[in-house]
Amino acid sequence: MTVPPGPRGAESGAGSILAISLLAASVLLTALLVSSLALLVAGRSVENAADAAALAAADTASGAIAGSPCAAAAASAVLNDVAITRCSVDGLIASVSVARRVQSLELVASARAGPPPSIPSSTG
Repeated sequence: MTVPPGPRGAESGAGSILAISLLAASVLLTALLVSSLALLVAGRSVENAADAAALAAADTASGAIAGSPCAAAAASAVLNDVAITRCSVDGLIASVSVARRVQSLELVASARAGPPPSIPSSTG
């Protein structure tokens, strides 16, 4: 003997399916958002490491620290868990590029450091 459908008919339990679907979508969106935020933090960390390496190279180039500028940049990079991809020194200005692999993506940053450019004085 079959029981005739109640006042809801065939839609009985549809609210549960909808609630489970919304919960699954929320969990998926949260997971994607957390991964994206982690990449943002890692990217900023790589930028900071590039700045530190460039400052180390510029300090060495200026004579404030003894040694080779690119070796100082490499030492700073190791402390910040990045790899130097390019290091060049032109006078007192050091340019450094670094990279780090995070979640199968390679994050790259570049920085320059040195004395400020001289501003021509206006005499009049």
